[in-house]
Amino acid sequence: MTLQLDHLTVTVADGPDTLTILDGLDLTVEAGTVVALTGASGSGKSTLLAVAGLLRQPTAGTVTIDGIDATALSRTRATRLRGDRIGFVFQAASLFPSLTAIEQLELVAHLTGRLDADARRRAAELLVAVGLEHRRDARPAQLSGGERQRVGIARGLMNGPSLLLADEPTAALDDERGRDIMAMLVTEASRREVATLIVTHNPAQLPPGTRHLVLSGGRVRAVEPVAP
Repeated sequence: MTLQLDHLTVTVADGPDTLTILDGLDLTVEAGTVVALTGASGSGKSTLLAVAGLLRQPTAGTVTIDGIDATALSRTRATRLRGDRIGFVFQAASLFPSLTAIEQLELVAHLTGRLDADARRRAAELLVAVGLEHRRDARPAQLSGGERQRVGIARGLMNGPSLLLADEPTAALDDERGRDIMAMLVTEASRREVATLIVTHNPAQLPPGTRHLVLSGGRVRAVEPVAP
């Protein structure tokens, strides 16, 4: 078990009232599996990702990653856990314009003080895994939208995370490229035993068998798995 959210509640002040965004939510994402989350705008999807990614503290409840109660950690230790165990993939790849594809990945290791020969080798292997070894020296302006997003996925996996959080990773892509990216996320999650939580607006892009949940009223409910 890699990610477990128990009785998660997030409330915010709304003038004199209190607005409940997440309401006692329970969710488990096992290692090597993908959970896709959909929901109406304003339903709390981004809030859920922020709490799961240790970017925001819940009002109540616990976030457990690899058996560690992250909600009980100090800010410093939570930051360290996030750097060690969590990878992020964003809606826009958010690549640095001046860096090549390989340098985008190596920067992750550099920021944690771990850019050594092993890290450089891992970066090269990840580009192979996402089919971009021939584009390793290309900068973002020289890459297509799908290629930039594949670099973003490789970057999210660079620290060898236990948990990968993806926020609308295919929003800027057409359906065909979107399906390719979703299939790649599922493949890499399974191959690397990474628990993966994806927020998406387009469940039609999900590979068959993907676990699909809808966030509504501050809680999640299951949807029938995507049919083959």
